[in-house]
Amino acid sequence: MKHVVVDLEMNPVSREFREVRRKLNEEVIEIGAVRLDENFQQEAEFQCYVKPEYGPIKKHITSLTGITQAMVADKKTYAACFQDFVDWVGEEETKIYSWSMSDIKQLRSECRYKLPDWHTPEGEAVYIQLFEILKELDIGYFFYIGGNDSMDTVSKLSRYAAQIKSPIRFIGIPKTIDNDLVLTDHTPGYGSAARYVAASVREIALDASVYQQKSVTIVEIMGRHAGWLTAASALARKEAGDNPLLIYLPEAPFELAQFNDDLKKAFEKTANVIVCVSEGIRDHGGRFICEYSTEAQVDTFGHKMLAGCGKILENYIRNQFGVKVRSVELNVNQRCSGLTVSGTDLNEAEMAGRFGVQAALDGHTGQMVAFERETDTAASEPVHAAAAVSNAADLGAASASCVKHSNTVYKIHPVLKDVNLICNQEKKVPAEWITKNGTDVSDDFLAYSQPLIQGDVSHIMENGLPKYLYRK
Repeated sequence: MKHVVVDLEMNPVSREFREVRRKLNEEVIEIGAVRLDENFQQEAEFQCYVKPEYGPIKKHITSLTGITQAMVADKKTYAACFQDFVDWVGEEETKIYSWSMSDIKQLRSECRYKLPDWHTPEGEAVYIQLFEILKELDIGYFFYIGGNDSMDTVSKLSRYAAQIKSPIRFIGIPKTIDNDLVLTDHTPGYGSAARYVAASVREIALDASVYQQKSVTIVEIMGRHAGWLTAASALARKEAGDNPLLIYLPEAPFELAQFNDDLKKAFEKTANVIVCVSEGIRDHGGRFICEYSTEAQVDTFGHKMLAGCGKILENYIRNQFGVKVRSVELNVNQRCSGLTVSGTDLNEAEMAGRFGVQAALDGHTGQMVAFERETDTAASEPVHAAAAVSNAADLGAASASCVKHSNTVYKIHPVLKDVNLICNQEKKVPAEWITKNGTDVSDDFLAYSQPLIQGDVSHIMENGLPKYLYRK
């Protein structure tokens, strides 16, 4: 086995590319790597400058890396450079390392986001190779599980397949805790993540309540542009008026002066205030609150280092109010906590997969599985979770989830939606579901989200811990 060590240089995406910045904050401008043999002795080097597609090289990047605009102006695009890198690595079994996880994450992000247009010779070469590999592996049905970037890939591959009259069927299976895919009621993954957020915030609130001195706890929750997960923190309340008292989403502008007033009013209700904020909250001018910090600089590799908005607000409260304050970042636990998985979410994830497979077998392609909510009406009889029904027009094996919660019945069924109408868009929390003062969510959001977190799942345990499958 050989070993490859990768080092990337990146340049920030310029502000004028607003839509791109929602998915890609930086783009690679140089790929560097060394290959080591079985004894970790260097045997080869790789270096490739990459032409940036979303703005010129920034001055501070040139200062840090020595890379100028002139050095990359006539170079290949990322897709072509990455293919050169793959060819250089070769087919021999190889382990790839990087100086930081951000490098590997960047490679994955750009490979997805920058799958090229096939209308250029350079771009079409990528697709020709992809489809040759699919043919060699005898792939007839291609299911891509993920969020917006993944659906963009399904769109591109299915359109190219139609262009060359390939029989391969491409189906998108939604899965994202962000819940930001359009044309679907919600996405698998969101219900479990929302349940984790709500449970965590309730426990944080209980912990804070035991102290008599004034305190503020800032809970920073994932959500760069859409606040679905942060909104789920409202589910933590057992009764009206419980913590969290303040909830801020990126859909509503955030101003420190108003935040100051909001906190003063919150302290009139309780000595212990829980504040939940999306990581992407920004002011009226569109500037991220996390960019307020003097620590928002770049590291030695030119990567922008943003202090989290929770830490910014923590320091602000300490200086303005002089009370005990701490910030908590839920971070990746939001998407990987298996012990808090929602039964409804698990059932619907399976439903989406089954429906997608049946759709492909029935000849559909370029589609994404979506959910439509049938009703939220009162019921007098109990309904058990995941009752299967057959109601599919041309897909003969459709199923529906039916869950009784409180005095309402939640029913959902899968449908197909044109993936081209879904990719490269972002579903936000509706403005009417956010209170006018921008500090809370409405009862309509609660009615929408509560069914999604219902249902307990039995876990396989081993030595007191959940047992998972591992990929070696």
